[in-house]
Formats: sequence, C-alpha cells, structure tokens
Amino acid sequence: MTKGLPTNWGRRDDAMVEDALRRGASRRDLLKMFMAGGIGLTAGGSLLLRASTAMAETPKTGGHLRAAGWSSSTADTLDPAKASLSTDYVRICQFYNRLTFLNEQGEIEMELAESIESADAKVWTVKLKKDVLFHDGHTLSSADVVYALKRHLDPAVGSKVNAIAKQMETIEAVDPLTVKITLTAANADLPVILALHHFMIVADGLSDFSKPNGTGAFLCETFEPGVRSVGTKNPHYFKPQGPYLDSFEFIAIADDNARVNALMAGDIQFAASLNPRALRLLEGQTAVDTFKTTAGNYTDLNIRLDMDPGQKAGFVEGMKYLINREQIQKSVLRGLAEIANDQPISPASKYYNAENKARAYDPDRAKDLFKKAGLLGTEIPMVASEAATASLDMAMVVQQAAAGIGMKLKVDRVPSDGYWSNYWLKAPVHFGNINPRPTPDILFSLLYASNAAWNESQFKSEKFDSMLGEARGMLDEAKRKEIYGEMQTMISNEAGTCIPVWISNVDAKSSKVKGLKANPLGGMMGYAFAEYLWLDA
Repeated sequence: MTKGLPTNWGRRDDAMVEDALRRGASRRDLLKMFMAGGIGLTAGGSLLLRASTAMAETPKTGGHLRAAGWSSSTADTLDPAKASLSTDYVRICQFYNRLTFLNEQGEIEMELAESIESADAKVWTVKLKKDVLFHDGHTLSSADVVYALKRHLDPAVGSKVNAIAKQMETIEAVDPLTVKITLTAANADLPVILALHHFMIVADGLSDFSKPNGTGAFLCETFEPGVRSVGTKNPHYFKPQGPYLDSFEFIAIADDNARVNALMAGDIQFAASLNPRALRLLEGQTAVDTFKTTAGNYTDLNIRLDMDPGQKAGFVEGMKYLINREQIQKSVLRGLAEIANDQPISPASKYYNAENKARAYDPDRAKDLFKKAGLLGTEIPMVASEAATASLDMAMVVQQAAAGIGMKLKVDRVPSDGYWSNYWLKAPVHFGNINPRPTPDILFSLLYASNAAWNESQFKSEKFDSMLGEARGMLDEAKRKEIYGEMQTMISNEAGTCIPVWISNVDAKSSKVKGLKANPLGGMMGYAFAEYLWLDA
C-alpha cells in the first residue's frame, strides 16, 4: 500500500471507476478524473488498466459465430417437448423463450412472464409481458402459453417432461395476458420448473417443428438434423439487450481432438464440453480461452433392474464397489470432477446429503457379490459411446478392475449417431449422460419416479414416489431437506445407476468471443449462450 493513503483508498477508487463506467464515462473522461486527482493512480496504473478492460468488455454487435457441440443425431429436433440432447437444447434456446429463466446465481428471473405468483403454491397466476412478437409477427398471448404447456400432457406428443407436467391439472387463459395454472398438489418449485428447456413457449397451433415459430433471439434459416442449424438475428426481439450476433451456426464434432483442432484452425469459434485429454492441445494457445463449469453434470453406468444381469441380487452393488472413483476423477477426467455417490444431487445443491458417503473402491467385496449373484466369470457387455461424455474411458477403467477379480466385462463401443435412441434406456448395461437440473424434484421426477420418462435403471419404489409427492409441496425447508436426503440414500442403495463423479464441463472459445458466464443448467451458459455472446473484432 502507498504510504500515507487511507486503507480504503483502493476500494473507494474502484467504486468511483465502476460508478463512472455505469454512467457511460469514456476513457478520456477517466483520464481527466485521474489528472484532476479524483482517482488515485496505484502502482502500474492498475485501476486505469481495469477501467480500460471493463470498457473493452462492452458488448459489440455483428458477426457470425460458428460453434460445435459434441453430439448430434438424425433424430435432432426443434420441438422443445421432445428435446433430449445438448444439441437440441442449444437450438431451442435460439428460437424460443421460457416463462422464467435461471441466471448465473441460480436465481429465477422473468423472461416471457411479467410475474408468477401464488398464495398457496397450488394455484399460480402468470402475467405475460406485453408486445412480445413471435417470428411470424403475431403477439404473444395466453393462448400460446396454454397451447405450449398443454402439449406436454398429450400422450401423442411424447413429451420428455410429461411426468413433471402432469402435476398441472388445469391450464387456462384468464385474459389475453394472464394464465392460471392449478396443480394437483402444492409445488413451490413451479417457477423453477418453468425454466427448464422443455417448457419453451411455442406458437399456438404449431405442429411443424422443422419451421419453428417462437419468440427467440434468432430466426431459423436452416435446420438439417444431424448436420447443422443456422439462425439469423431477430430484428424484433423483445429484450433491450441482445442478441449481439448477426447469425449463429451450430454443428456437432463428436471427436474431442477434432473439435479442438477445428477451434485452433479458426473453422469454429466455440468448442463445447471438451474431454480433459483434449485440453492438452490448447496449452500455450494464447488465442484460445477455456471456461469451466461444475453444475452437476454426470455420466452414469446404468444397469436395468428388470433385465439380466441387473435382476440378479448383488450384481448392481458389486458394480458400485468395482468402480474406482478416484481413478476416474484423476486419470480419466484429469481432476476436472468431484467424487459422487451414485445419486444425482450434487454438492452445489442446498439439498445435498453429505452424510451419504461414496462407496470406496473394494474389488474383493465386489468379487464376493458377483459370486453370490452367480455371475463371476460370465461375459457381460457394457455399451459405451463417444456420445456419453468420457464413457469409453470409464468403461475401460471398470473393465480393467473386473479383469483383476476374474469378472469379464466386455466394452461394446457403438457410434454416437443413434446412441440415444437405440441404446440409452434400452441396453441391459449402458452409459448415460445427464445434464444439470436446478431442483431435486426435477431430477427425481425425470429419472427415478416409477413413471419417469428417463428412468435409466427402471428403479421403481412406491415409498420413493410417496416421498417425492410429500416433499414437492412442503414449505418447511428443514423437513424438505430431510426427505430429499433420505431419497438420495435410497437411490444410492437401491437404484441401478452408478454415478462415480460429477463432471466439470470445460468449453473452449476463441479469445475474440466475449460474454460467456456460468449457469446452473450446464455448460454453454445453460445452452443459451448464442443470445449472450459477442465477437470482439
């Protein structure tokens, strides 16, 4: 600290700089403040440097951004109700909006809704923003919201969140800008639920989703399932800020190294969700930045309890003891992960049960359990694919551990294309990859309730279902946390999902791409990054 200056000098200067920038001060204005003595110039002129950097971060408009995800399929869809891949989520975030949005702190913000209120957490009143235009030019009304939400209740639609949406007993228009939602039972999480990607609002009557009609930041110019999409800036977007890009193209490059090489070559400006091994290629690359998000994403080994070998008592428990979690964390993911305990609620959640410890690696105990199941020495296939992040490397770790105790696990490597429709949820032993969700109720309802659309191991428990309903409408937070904690233990001990680690997502981008922030819904700003990024030419 400079002799003779008060201890709060730097903090006072920082506040003055920030206030000046908020008021639109230019670099010349700041220099005048320095010269006049209004701001202290610390060693090396660091305040001026920070001020200049802050001004450099001002969003700029224009340009075309080409980004690459890691998975795609000929089953790619622009129907929010049917979205299941990260690729789908990125695209629907381009073309539609939700009633609510989760910001980087995990707090609810209003998006298409002006307000969402309830006195009892059962009957909710949604007020819509005025003068929001769909891509076809018509104004958002309650009819659009009612249609979009009711689609999830129609079995013919095949909504991925049908189990969650079923709690909406009635959805009705009160007036052109007001919707009333009555739930079957109280649920304090409804505003959070409505922030899920699947609950994007589509135009009333929309049925041809190859031609999306939403309110989103981009208009759909091109959509080729399994190949690419191109969106152009919506000139009538209702938000005062953004989108900044003139156009946005999204493709998939399944191979991590190829995705990194495309970034370094300038063929793309954004590479999503990189394997830690591929990050070595970026060492020393000053023109490329990386961005880490740990929000509860995981790759799990799923063992169906309604098929062999999962039906054999002891097999699932044996597999959980056979997984060397620390090796997966340190070797496979190079430290970019946190040890998990075979249930989906991560330490980032206030409902995380820290008393539910992860199983220690114990191959001898696993061997005894396989013997009791009558499966020791029997060849059992594990289906893995590049489509499920790091699953091939995880499979090799488990296979090697099995070989050491005389257990034959065969790794069946299958292509990324078609993996989610042909193998996930279907093969007796296979890997999945689950994106973060903001509440335990959403995760449990999607993945572990008896009627869950994505019940990966076909876990079914009347007790679990009852507890899920009880906790959903509970206003006593302490009791709610206790119930969710017990449910986490039930999943760890009874479900056929082996979750070894929570994976840190690492996106990489050109240093010219600005505006990227973390989001609790996952990497790529919860898949909504196209609206918020800009190019600093």
